[in-house]
Amino acid sequence: MTTSLQDGQSAAGRAAARDSPLAAQVCDAAQGRGDAHDLAPAPWLHAGALLSPPDGTRGCAADRRKKKDLDVPEMPSIPNPFPELCCSPFTSVLSADLFPKANSRKKQVIKVYSEDETSRALDVPSDVTARDVCQLLILKNHYIDDHSWTLFEHLPHIGVERTIEDHELVIEVLSNWGIEEENKLYFRKNYAKYEFFKNPMYFFPEHMVSFATETNGEISPTQILQMFLSSSTYPEIHGFLHAKEQGKKSWKKIYFFLRRSGLYFSTKGTSKEPRHLQFFSEFGNSDIYVSLAGKKKHGAPTNYGFCFKPNKAGGPRDLKMLCAEEEQSRTCWVTAIRLLKYGMQLYQNYMHPYQGRSGCSSQSISPMRSISENSLVAMDFSGQKSRVIENPTEALSVAVEEGLAWRKKGCLRLGTHGSPTASSQSSATNMAIHRSQPWFHHKISRDEAQRLIIQQGLVDGVFLVRDSQSNPKTFVLSMSHGQKIKHFQIIPVEDDGEMFHTLDDGHTRFTDLIQLVEFYQLNKGVLPCKLKHYCARIAL
Repeated sequence: MTTSLQDGQSAAGRAAARDSPLAAQVCDAAQGRGDAHDLAPAPWLHAGALLSPPDGTRGCAADRRKKKDLDVPEMPSIPNPFPELCCSPFTSVLSADLFPKANSRKKQVIKVYSEDETSRALDVPSDVTARDVCQLLILKNHYIDDHSWTLFEHLPHIGVERTIEDHELVIEVLSNWGIEEENKLYFRKNYAKYEFFKNPMYFFPEHMVSFATETNGEISPTQILQMFLSSSTYPEIHGFLHAKEQGKKSWKKIYFFLRRSGLYFSTKGTSKEPRHLQFFSEFGNSDIYVSLAGKKKHGAPTNYGFCFKPNKAGGPRDLKMLCAEEEQSRTCWVTAIRLLKYGMQLYQNYMHPYQGRSGCSSQSISPMRSISENSLVAMDFSGQKSRVIENPTEALSVAVEEGLAWRKKGCLRLGTHGSPTASSQSSATNMAIHRSQPWFHHKISRDEAQRLIIQQGLVDGVFLVRDSQSNPKTFVLSMSHGQKIKHFQIIPVEDDGEMFHTLDDGHTRFTDLIQLVEFYQLNKGVLPCKLKHYCARIAL
């Protein structure tokens, strides 16, 4: 096999040599015929071009070659180990394909901000995704990854922002920014990012959803969600919205319809006949943004605004502004547009949060365990070896017993080295220990508390604790339930010279706010739901 291959290559080389003297020289040198001078091209010989030497040098070169042949004995023929190098006169001896290709991933420095306006600069490749950036910041700052960390695009000059989807390329998002725009990337939690996959009933009210085809029986929210992910059918979202007229400051209330092809509005009441429908916007080449200060910046009738913005840089005149009557309506419109635009990609992001396009995230990295109801198990540590309590009845009795012991030790846990302190000193300490907790936000207003909760997602159980502005001696628990924000006053009560905190007029008392929050994270009590996710301003 080797002999035939060499013979075939030699034949190809001889055929090429008849057409080109340079090819003959290269082939002879590669196969061991000729001397060392044949390997070195003359200074006047350029690669890829066949030129004749100057007249004055032709004779001298021939004489030197003849003289050297007389002095040096003939070398034996050496088999050519690389016959493929001389198969064509127009192929370079060392092809570029033989060398390892250079890494074509260009890098760029991006700047990411947190809620407290601290920032971190990251040197990332061009194909880095939003999920990759979040994963990188989670690892660098040792945060717990509960899949709610999100990258936001903030456009202050028009007062809007949006969630950058986990699969989107960050460099592409930055390429759409104008040179003079002071846009920012924010890194914070968004508990509602994929909440519609868990609780779709909160996102699609019955009065806003209809179907293009007739359906038999009632359609559950889960089936509505499956229709969004299907390509054969789709649910139609409809309802009244305030739309800002192009080039004007006025707003007009119109009936809108959302379909796969885009957003339409009716020119005649609530009629959906084709002759009454007019195209408003598509979402293939534009992104959906949420308005942050619609009343102040754009004169919107409510604070529940959103808009369509073209992918390329554009000013306020390029925006198509809309405004809903309430938060639930805005959430429904924005969620439906996200599902129609990205479809199954969102579901893949939700099911496989660690799949990244670049090398920043890897499935070999084990995710940090999130502290949630689904990841907690009952354990028994009383023996020499710990064991999982699988019997629900036994687990409940152990929980009650530990809860009673925890309540008894609550008053003593603040003393030095486990010893109780004086009641006055203990009360003063209990009043201040909560200030170091991430869920406590000190002296913020009611509107600021609502803004923080909305930013991090209107999911049941999102909460924070703050000082009361109306009564300096009390605190307020602000939490989300049913896509609405509710506020509960925490009142201090005194008993036998000791101060306690209560939410239910003294029926359940706690020595400090930490104990109160821990209790309502495990028990619903007088609250509409348990406390699940706290709002925190993290620092990078």
